[in-house]
Amino acid sequence: MPEKALDDSDHGHVFLFLLALRLLNALTIRTFFQPDEYYQALEPAWRIAFGHDSGAWITWEWRYQLRSSMHPALFAAVLSIVSAISDRCTLPFALRSELLIAAPKITQALFAALTDYCSWKLAERLYGRGSSRAWTALALTACSPWQWFCSTRTLSNCLETALTSAALSSWPWHWLLPASPAGKQRLRESGVAQDDLCLRLPSGIRLRLALLLAAFACVLRPTNTLIWICVSVSALLRATPLERHALVREAVLCGFSVLALSATSDRLYYGEWAFPPLRFVHFNIAKSLAVFYGTNRADYYLTEGLPLLLTTALPWALVAIRRVLWPRITRIARKRPVDNNTGSDAQLRQHVLPLFATTTVVFIFSLSLISHKEVRFIYPLLPILHVLAAEPLGPHIFPLPGTLARKTVLAAALALNISIAAYATLVHQRGVIDVLHVLRHHHEQQLALAEPLPPATSSPTAVSTVAFLMPCHSTPWRSHLVHPGIDAWALTCEPPIHVPLSHRSAYRDQADQFYDDPVGWLGRHLGDLPGSEQGLADCWRGFNTHFHDDWRRTGDVHLVFFAQLEPTLKGMGLLDGPTGYRQCWRGFNTHFHDDWRRSGDVVVWCREV
Repeated sequence: MPEKALDDSDHGHVFLFLLALRLLNALTIRTFFQPDEYYQALEPAWRIAFGHDSGAWITWEWRYQLRSSMHPALFAAVLSIVSAISDRCTLPFALRSELLIAAPKITQALFAALTDYCSWKLAERLYGRGSSRAWTALALTACSPWQWFCSTRTLSNCLETALTSAALSSWPWHWLLPASPAGKQRLRESGVAQDDLCLRLPSGIRLRLALLLAAFACVLRPTNTLIWICVSVSALLRATPLERHALVREAVLCGFSVLALSATSDRLYYGEWAFPPLRFVHFNIAKSLAVFYGTNRADYYLTEGLPLLLTTALPWALVAIRRVLWPRITRIARKRPVDNNTGSDAQLRQHVLPLFATTTVVFIFSLSLISHKEVRFIYPLLPILHVLAAEPLGPHIFPLPGTLARKTVLAAALALNISIAAYATLVHQRGVIDVLHVLRHHHEQQLALAEPLPPATSSPTAVSTVAFLMPCHSTPWRSHLVHPGIDAWALTCEPPIHVPLSHRSAYRDQADQFYDDPVGWLGRHLGDLPGSEQGLADCWRGFNTHFHDDWRRTGDVHLVFFAQLEPTLKGMGLLDGPTGYRQCWRGFNTHFHDDWRRSGDVVVWCREV
């Protein structure tokens, strides 16, 4: 395929295609990934939008002011708008619920499309518009299983990645070129995206935009600062005195502006002045509370993180990192200068690609020093890694391979990516999402039988009571239950905030205590089960103290648990016995799980009261 430049309308078409792709992506996901998708974004957003009586679950991080309110405030605004429109149009309960569930997904789909688009624009700036490597970068991000699995979820890491990608695509990379006027002039005359709509803006405005986006990413996730330390230091070392002054000035102005906005948002949310990034570092690193949620080996990001993040693109990213770093290491060791006699495009790549590789190494090394590790923590590196991988892979993809062997390899890689993406988003851990739809639909059927009320109001006589006997945060919460008339309770897992470090090894949270001895725990907390009606009254009075103190309210009682617990509950005589419980739903969840407590189907037992 010949390389040709695209006009602005073509770029608009590419963005619309990516937006359509991510909308499809967002609205077809049926699986559970991380609790933070709900409990660090949608639950606080739900409380902001609908108040303290909405039934949102607010975790300990929000009570101790560890999280920035700007992320959930974004979704709260979306939820408020959708709710207002639904009320104005007097939409049915069920339709209103579906819209409230879909709205954050659609919002995040926009950010996911922005991530893809800006990754492609960054590649075009380095490799040239319409180049095979730029198209390869676009193909890598559009066909990435991780992008399909994660990019449209409401995790702060996803928004962080979108902001990072947009900031990198706006960054004045020409500052890395030699400071001679000829060098700068070659970039402007080379045609490297000189007609790009964003790059038509003055350099100072592009720098300000990049710094604002970077500042938001750093406030959202403080570890993102590592990326911008690498980028900024490199720019400061190579910039002219005038550019250096502009960079420092704009960084200070943009940084303080974003901090002021963040502080104002947090002041409104918490009711007092707070600085969550500092408290986040203090609690999770200084007080070592992050390890409460799991620790990993030092090589986790190398042996598991990068393979999961990149899948079939991993070999090409590693080849690219080795290809751009090794010559630089050799050149430094032999004290050879950079060749500045090449074209400006090549010079730009000669400086930027090693910087990307160095940033990747620094970021992964730094996060490897922290005991608690997750793949999503290195997610902001994915746009950088896709741009790097496109360098060695591009010539093998565009123009499309002519030999049968190359076509077979390309088709096999694409089929593998599609298979992984489909399984991860449609099959693995879908039961914990499906069960909330079942509970909500059951409640809406009760509402339909009650007296007609405004859509935002739940009938006081149509109450569903649900107890989740699962490890904490195994399912979404109010963002999927929606209706405040669904009174729900679940096991908790509060960290040992006030427990001395020397005693934490013996600490057991509520979920741990339950699974250590389910029968004993139920016996201690649920009265005389499966005995008299008085025992059941005590049972459900205990379950629902967070919401109401009258267990006799009309409605259904549901027990929700994983099939692993089923023999224990049957052994207690809860099923088809004097308690009146019966199995009313059972749904597939996963073929495998690394937590034995979450193995098997998701089961719902019902009892009418």
